[in-house]
Amino acid sequence: MNIRPNLQFSVLCDDVRREDNGKFILIGLFEAITAKSFPATHPALFVVNRWCKGQGSFLQKIKIVNSKDKSIVFQTNDQAFELPDIDGHHTLISKVNNLEFKVPGKYWVEVVIDGELILNYPLILKEVKIEENRR
Repeated sequence: MNIRPNLQFSVLCDDVRREDNGKFILIGLFEAITAKSFPATHPALFVVNRWCKGQGSFLQKIKIVNSKDKSIVFQTNDQAFELPDIDGHHTLISKVNNLEFKVPGKYWVEVVIDGELILNYPLILKEVKIEENRR
């Protein structure tokens, strides 16, 4: 029998490392990306999700969706994981390389388990013009 788990956290970050003792180090948590022009390619980002208080086998999927036209900018394949008992936890780390954003604006990071949207949160893409100093 499956007991759907709780999503303890979901974060965007620049890098993830794991210490010898098993602890994760999340580096550069963020909620916005800036670019000089669009389309813009972000070289790498991680979505880190921790599931707990559930039991059974599950399929997670991560999507990044443009809030205006609902187009999917990125999505993972189904990511299978198991929680052997209600006291277990499982951390899933998804690395996204060379993610292209065609336009600035608000995007949604969506966390889906077994086809059901569990959480979505904004990722803001901003265009930042850098002015040249003129003499």
